[in-house]
Amino acid sequence: METSRTAAVIYLRVSTKEQAQRGGEIEGFSIPAQREACEKRAEALGAEVIMEFVDAGESARSADRPELQLMLRFLDRRRCDYVIVHKIDRLARNRVDDVEINLAIQRAGATLVSVSENIDETPSGMLMHGIMSSIAEFYSRNLASETRKGMAQKVRNGGTPGSVPFGYLNVRTRSVEGYEIRTVAVDPDRAPQVQWIYEAYGSGEWTMTQIREELERRDVTSLPRPKRPPRPIATSHIEVILKNRYYLGEVKFEGAWHQGKHEPLVTEDLWQRVQSIRESRVRTKEKPQQHAHWLKGTVACGHCGETLGIEVVVNGTGVRYPYFYCLGRKMRRTNCDFRAIAVTSVEELVADHWRTRRLTDKQIDRVRVLVAEYVDTLLPERDKRLRTAQRVIAKLTNERDMLLRAHYAGAVPLSQLRSEQDRIAAALAVASRDLDQRQMTRDQLSAGLERALDLLRNPHQAYACSDSVGRRAMNQAVFDRLYIHDDEIKDAQLTELFDRLLDPQLKEHLDVELTSITVPSRSRRKSARTSGNSNLCPDDQGTSSNFATLVAGTGFEPV
Repeated sequence: METSRTAAVIYLRVSTKEQAQRGGEIEGFSIPAQREACEKRAEALGAEVIMEFVDAGESARSADRPELQLMLRFLDRRRCDYVIVHKIDRLARNRVDDVEINLAIQRAGATLVSVSENIDETPSGMLMHGIMSSIAEFYSRNLASETRKGMAQKVRNGGTPGSVPFGYLNVRTRSVEGYEIRTVAVDPDRAPQVQWIYEAYGSGEWTMTQIREELERRDVTSLPRPKRPPRPIATSHIEVILKNRYYLGEVKFEGAWHQGKHEPLVTEDLWQRVQSIRESRVRTKEKPQQHAHWLKGTVACGHCGETLGIEVVVNGTGVRYPYFYCLGRKMRRTNCDFRAIAVTSVEELVADHWRTRRLTDKQIDRVRVLVAEYVDTLLPERDKRLRTAQRVIAKLTNERDMLLRAHYAGAVPLSQLRSEQDRIAAALAVASRDLDQRQMTRDQLSAGLERALDLLRNPHQAYACSDSVGRRAMNQAVFDRLYIHDDEIKDAQLTELFDRLLDPQLKEHLDVELTSITVPSRSRRKSARTSGNSNLCPDDQGTSSNFATLVAGTGFEPV
């Protein structure tokens, strides 16, 4: 009677995709070498290889590998005498997984065979198996530790560990001595698109959806990868791009940001402008990607103070009628009884309201003289405060560098590093803005004031002649909120600068500020004054009420 031949399966594995595809071959170099060695061992055992399982680019630190799990299920269904591997570490690199995998193999009635190690089910063989498995686990953990150290050192030197984001390329070069150097280069095709994305969104006139559509029109795609073809840029990807500090020249490692050596694609000013717009749209609940309009984010409900949204109603003939509605009422956050109002009616109300903001030439001359006197009085203090701002920036920069060195030395845990970095970054942003403002000349300050006053010389005509971009800019420059109540504008909350410029008591307030160079508390007055005795506008809990800080966006900042 003929006996059935001994059966074996072989298991092959490499840890990385790079190993699996080395040399441009489908299986690289390692897998064929492992296969050949395993087949020779099977032949020596007199066994027929009935199945082969290959995990290409899978780490042995986890047992959750597709081909390994498939092999274990195969052993449950099919009789097999041997499971052959090239080395024990091909199967597992931690003791827990090693024990569980070996128990599964034993339950199936098979014997584990290693080509490179002398293991069997004798006491000495089991001891050797345990030793080799422990060595494999030590190697794996030590390799991970050494890899992390190498990545941390690379970050300290300004390098980028891992793949770079859209707009950059991972490149490899050779040193004079022949060593391989992995570095980062600007992608000549995609970097200009990143800069355009920031410029477009930073203008305030483009939404992420509109940017995505324009990128599709330009046939802009992601960088092709070996197993991932190029794809159009999704809206979610654009959002990631707009908040990634890598484009500022920084590198993120273990949750903290470090100064990198790669070329920044955006300036600090543009970055801050983009973040301000993102935060503003979240704060005002403005969603221009749904129904864009120059009044969105500016007009609010005069009944409950909630933001007004836009809804488009289409009649039976397909004619579209856009309406402003109260978000508080629709979302049932308030007991508001605001009735929807046609967008065209609100446009007319706002255009007419601009007539009430006009200043006569006499009033403009008065404001100009008052502010000029204020500037002339405070300018002598500018150099002193300029040096103070420079010292603050130098101190914060040094503190940031010392913090990183302490973290690298193991004295500062990662959680503390992150929180301290956030604190220092916020303080640096304020100090840098303060320094920029104090470096302005008197002519620049005067020019900033004239831009603000020109807006009030004949605002109704300027508004009527402006396009949607200009109208949005005018509304957001002068008004924080316009409160619509039925068919009228009930209240207007001004921005800080124009609240002060239009204040009948401007002289008195400037005189108070001139009595002290120190910044007084804003708790004595609201940052924004309304046109009526309304309780719709909450108290502003912002920073200094010093008039000098209210015109930062216009180029006017005396000290």
